[in-house]
Amino acid sequence: MRCPFCANDNDGVRDSRIVEDGRAIRRRRFCNHCKRRFTTYERVEGLLQVRKRDGTCQDFSRAKIERGLSAACWKRKIKQEEIQRLAIEIESHILDNYEREVGSEDVGNLCMQYLRDLDEVAFVRFASVYRSFRDAQDFVKELTPILAPNDPRSPR
Repeated sequence: MRCPFCANDNDGVRDSRIVEDGRAIRRRRFCNHCKRRFTTYERVEGLLQVRKRDGTCQDFSRAKIERGLSAACWKRKIKQEEIQRLAIEIESHILDNYEREVGSEDVGNLCMQYLRDLDEVAFVRFASVYRSFRDAQDFVKELTPILAPNDPRSPR
C-alpha cells in the first residue's frame, strides 16, 4: 500500500477491525518513511453486477449509492453518518436478495423507499432525477400518495 502523503510503499498495519457487519476490514496504517498515519478499507468487489437500462453491466458500488443519497439530502438536516448507514442498509439488502445481478431500477426503487422513510424532500429530489421528471405534473403524481388523507403523516 502506498502512503497517500509521500507515496512510499513501506508501511505497517497498526490495527485491523471488522466493520460493516463483517463485509469490510478497516486497517490503521503507519508510514515508515514520513511517519504519518492513514486508514484503508478492504472489501470484496465484483461479486454483484448492476444491469443498466441500456443493457450494459457494471460492478455494484455502495459509494455510488452514497453519492446519490448525498445529492438528494443536500442542504437537509441529515448527517453524513445517516446517509452512510442508509447506503450500508441498502447494500446489505441487495447482497442478501440478489446473487449475481440486480437491475438498476431495483436499486433506484430501493433507494427511494429508504429515502421516503428518512426525509420526504430528499425522496422527491431523488425521484425527480431517477425518474426523469419533465414537468410539475410529474411532481404532483409522485406527491399525491404522500399527501393522501389516509396517510398519518399528512396534515389534517
